[in-house]
Amino acid sequence: MSRYKEKYLAGYLARLFLRNPLTMILGVSLIALGVIALVMMPREEDPQISISGGVVMVSLPGASAAEIEQVIVKPLERRIKEIKGVEHVYGIASDNVGIVNVMYYIGENREASNLKLYDKVMQNMNHLPKGASTPLVRPLDIDIDIPILSIAFYAKDANATDSVALYKRIEAFRNSLGTMPNLAKTELKGEHKEQFTIEVDLLKLSGYHLGLDQISTALNALTTQLPDITNHSKEGKLLVFGIKNALEDVKDIENVIVAHVGGSAIYLKDVAHVSLGYDVQNLKQAYISYKNADGSFTPLQEQVTLCISKLKGSNAVVIAEDVLARLDAYKSELSKEGIAYSVTRNYGQRANEAVNELVFHLLISIVIIALLLIFILGWREGLIVTLTVPAILAITIFIAYMSGQTINRITLFAFLLSLGLLVDDVIVVIENIHRHLHSKFAKDTSMGELLIEATDEIGAPTNLATIAIILTMVPMAFVGQMMGEFMKPIPLNVPVAMTASLLIAYIFTPYLALKLLKKPKKHSGAHHDETL
Repeated sequence: MSRYKEKYLAGYLARLFLRNPLTMILGVSLIALGVIALVMMPREEDPQISISGGVVMVSLPGASAAEIEQVIVKPLERRIKEIKGVEHVYGIASDNVGIVNVMYYIGENREASNLKLYDKVMQNMNHLPKGASTPLVRPLDIDIDIPILSIAFYAKDANATDSVALYKRIEAFRNSLGTMPNLAKTELKGEHKEQFTIEVDLLKLSGYHLGLDQISTALNALTTQLPDITNHSKEGKLLVFGIKNALEDVKDIENVIVAHVGGSAIYLKDVAHVSLGYDVQNLKQAYISYKNADGSFTPLQEQVTLCISKLKGSNAVVIAEDVLARLDAYKSELSKEGIAYSVTRNYGQRANEAVNELVFHLLISIVIIALLLIFILGWREGLIVTLTVPAILAITIFIAYMSGQTINRITLFAFLLSLGLLVDDVIVVIENIHRHLHSKFAKDTSMGELLIEATDEIGAPTNLATIAIILTMVPMAFVGQMMGEFMKPIPLNVPVAMTASLLIAYIFTPYLALKLLKKPKKHSGAHHDETL
């Protein structure tokens, strides 16, 4: 009995692993790596797509909108369009201020694009007119602006807890999250901050022959920010306010000297009413109504929402659970202060449920395929094909994890899409093995040589068929814009799954056939020429 000489990779792999004691260890290790990767792989409901841009703001006091457009906006637009990776540029000109909005191509590296924008603007500062301010370059990162977790905080008794106290307590909790890894941004919605409110009596101001600019100048000497004198309250009163710094109470501000008239000092309290309260000029508010135990709903009351965003590629499930765990530690303390909260958005929980549901459906698909194969091929052959499927998926998931991908609905869709394709190679190999086992020459050939010959015989056509399927997925990798980024997991994972199925078919199918299949006792020559 001569030793079969292998011609293709299929035969070499079959001989190498057929009686190797490490083959079983390799199979168990591959499945273990796949399970570990599935557990550790960052989870999100949808792939996080990089959509970013920037805003450039330049002020020129005293200039009209037409002048701003000619000397600031248009030159900036022209220079920014020279940057590689910029898709759109939108300029806005108004009195005193010019704004240029920049949008990068989807998929462009955010950090590199922001740096190129900043460098381009700074390099062309000499082209700005005299008197223009230093350009303010602000990046816009839309992919991290969508929160994964939103928590609404509200007072149990609206009359017992004011809006400023509510804001301060939530701000303290927000600051405690600064040590958490992979947090991109935390933002408060509907908050009201503490401030000194100054309501100027215009009649008294006129009586002392003073102007608002003198009050602004006096306050600016004691505050960290130039007071804003253009905001109005709901009652239409003109407000002048500043951030507390050296000023500790109302009397400190009331005793600020704003001018000298006839050798006498004019204090702020002589021309304005000063009070400590909240930023009444902030007309943005958020409200909540929650369900009581009896099924009724409470009246609308003010609330402050804490929004938390994650970095791209991080695990939404882990971050959401970590934040909620920290919040639970504060729960009793918040309750004592009369503050309750409600989780209004939990993207991590949704992502976990979506991934678990798709994994469950993936397992159901494997079971359905197993039943069909057992019915068509026989229970031994069908079992061999079924046992190879977890190993193929394990390799695919592990490589996806190592390449920095996240597991989401598109990634799992790629696995489901490839599930029907990845069993083809194993089925072809097991069918050819079955044919050789029932040939009239089987009794004269050892089981090992027969399995190697059967596997090697279909090596070339199986390789060609697998490569053809892989090539059909490659063009999808070159789709651009939003759709290309969204569907990228498919051309990344399907070719990997198909390559893994080819290798698993050559390595484990002969090995499992040696363990589970046997030569029939009687051989018929008619079977030699049949193809099953």
